[in-house]
Amino acid sequence: MITKKKKAEIMSKAQVHDKDTGSAEVQIAILTKRITDLATHLKKNQKDNHSRRGLIQIVADRRTHLKYLEKKSKKRYDSIVKKLALK
Repeated sequence: MITKKKKAEIMSKAQVHDKDTGSAEVQIAILTKRITDLATHLKKNQKDNHSRRGLIQIVADRRTHLKYLEKKSKKRYDSIVKKLALK
């Protein structure tokens, strides 16, 4: 679970401008944090299939955002992938 404070911190690192809360970069950063949290949970709780299904959905959602950003602006895509150390 991401607290408001952690979410604000993640958003500040990925923002395009000061009041940016919903750009693709911000959404990708938040989804990445949720993925890492769920992945650590699933390492401890291997039989939690409900959370595993949620993880797969979140990964697919992030992939969709990444494809959109790559199609719209390759430069922004490259910068967010580098920032978050994806791929």
